[in-house]
Amino acid sequence: MIKEYLTRNWLLKLLALFLALVLWVILIPEEKTFAEKNLTLEVELVNIPPDIEVVDKADTTINLKVRARKRLLNNLTAEQFSAQLDMSKATVYQQEYPLDASIFKLPPEVELVSFSPAYIHVKLEKTKKVEMEVVPTIIGRPPEGYRIIKLEVNPSKVMVAGPESKIKPRDKVITSPIDASFLTDNVSLEVDLILPRAGLKLLALYPKARVNIQIEKRENNGSTAEINKNKKKNSDYDYWSF
Repeated sequence: MIKEYLTRNWLLKLLALFLALVLWVILIPEEKTFAEKNLTLEVELVNIPPDIEVVDKADTTINLKVRARKRLLNNLTAEQFSAQLDMSKATVYQQEYPLDASIFKLPPEVELVSFSPAYIHVKLEKTKKVEMEVVPTIIGRPPEGYRIIKLEVNPSKVMVAGPESKIKPRDKVITSPIDASFLTDNVSLEVDLILPRAGLKLLALYPKARVNIQIEKRENNGSTAEINKNKKKNSDYDYWSF
């Protein structure tokens, strides 16, 4: 009897089921239906110890899969999410750091389904602080008949910090270039300081220096040989390029 009941008018029953599904899809509010979405996010490293530097952050990109109501999901962007990895207990001896769901901040009514990878690679080094000489960068020569007789930089030395591997014994801090080709009188210029390579930072409240240049006008009296001799004698002030 059960079999006969189920198979009787089965075409009509199948059609009724199909119509019920269609009506459910059409009439159910969109805000009550859920869907999933994939996003790409960068992990931010926070609370890095002051005596440690990040030297290699190979890839901190995370792939997220989230779930939310369709109406909300359509408007979601990666900018609404964040991921912060606490590095307060990091050491130079560890390079793989595990991730878990607690590092993610999600918008309201959004559920985290999954994420990958489970680890990120970060290479750390101890911070090294050194005092580096400040060297002015002078390009060109003063006009004919003039020469540089004195060059002063203030400050003459500055403190620089960075990963141990990025600081070399002969490193110097240079200034932004100063064009001497138009100088006919003494000048005092404020210039930027340029570190020897990326990854270093200047430990100064004011990242600039003042360069004082003294110019002397040459006397044209005397023979050509004497003039050339004087030029050779004072050639150190004719052209400063570092």
